[in-house]
Amino acid sequence: MKPLLGLDEAQARLLALATPLPEVSLPIEQAAGRWLARDLLALRTQPPQPMSAMDGWAVRQADMPGPWAIIGESAAGHPFPGTVGAGEAVRIATGGVVPAGTDMVAVQEDCRRDGDTLHFEGEPPRPLDRHIRPRGLDFSEGAMVARAGERLTPARLALAITAGHGSAPVRETAHVTVIEGGDELRAPGEALQPGAIPASNGAMLAALFGDLGCKVTRRGPVPDRREALRAAFEEATASQLIVTSGGASVGDHDLVLPVLEEMGAEIDFWRVAIKPGKPLLVAKLGNATVIGLPGNPVSSFVTAHLFAMPFARALMGDAAPLPALQPAFLMADLPATGRRSEFLRAEFTSEGVMPIRLQDSGALSPLAAADALVFRLANSPAAKAGDVVRVLPLAPRNRS
Repeated sequence: MKPLLGLDEAQARLLALATPLPEVSLPIEQAAGRWLARDLLALRTQPPQPMSAMDGWAVRQADMPGPWAIIGESAAGHPFPGTVGAGEAVRIATGGVVPAGTDMVAVQEDCRRDGDTLHFEGEPPRPLDRHIRPRGLDFSEGAMVARAGERLTPARLALAITAGHGSAPVRETAHVTVIEGGDELRAPGEALQPGAIPASNGAMLAALFGDLGCKVTRRGPVPDRREALRAAFEEATASQLIVTSGGASVGDHDLVLPVLEEMGAEIDFWRVAIKPGKPLLVAKLGNATVIGLPGNPVSSFVTAHLFAMPFARALMGDAAPLPALQPAFLMADLPATGRRSEFLRAEFTSEGVMPIRLQDSGALSPLAAADALVFRLANSPAAKAGDVVRVLPLAPRNRS
């Protein structure tokens, strides 16, 4: 039997199969959550003119400390039309254009109005122009506001709109078919006979891909019969990605590999040196990529984060599709690892990350409680509380 692939090599081989989907231009709000196909440059300057950062009075620094004659107002969207001369002041609101001739905003708390005369009674700002946002403070026309391969997050969406864009070039949405297989599985809420369990992996995986914005089709539960699994694959070949849950191991009822071979699929690799998740399979079936995940819920969840979701992100144009690890202090001792790299369910605390006691790959309660996975390389020595470990934060929706 071939040796198990290491995690890095397996991820690299998988992502080499991902060709980004075609580019499409969408109205900017419809493009939210998509990955950009091209760079976005600013079409305008922000702010376009100097603007006030505070409510107060626009005056000349040279006239400090006043008094001034009040001659008008500059509100957001309604600039003062004239030029302010010596000894004159204009009422100004936050976001109002700083009138011509002025170079200081005296905040309203430091000023007293007496009819049409303004008096300054507070401490001068340091520097005197502190409360003025200069032209181009945020960005100037032609500046890079978002790069190809970045996701149009809510913040980037607002930035792109402010930069003048009404549409955005993004990648098409990936179509993912999730096939959940097993004779023991029953639809959610269905009465259970002895030996049967509710089918939860398909719903879990569909939710994960839904968070990425994928179009998701569900198949199953599919019984452990070759003709049933073959039919499910044939119905899914219009998808760019087919994800199976269960049936990828070596048991008599694990049919994913033999059925794919019967259908002429090209098997790229099978079995990876990770725990949980060793029986992972990757193949090409026509124009679709098949990723066979283990049937144990935790194994399916972990391998989805390490392989299936990054592949979907790569299809949709993500320039950095693999999950990013971050350092954290370990809050409990851990034993040495074996020949496979490990991902342990854990919870963040104010001081670090605490591995959850129960790590069985079939246990969903610890998975639901986890908001992180602690990553430990194969053949690592025992770790002590206080050591720095690498951690994969989980999506916020995994924890209420």
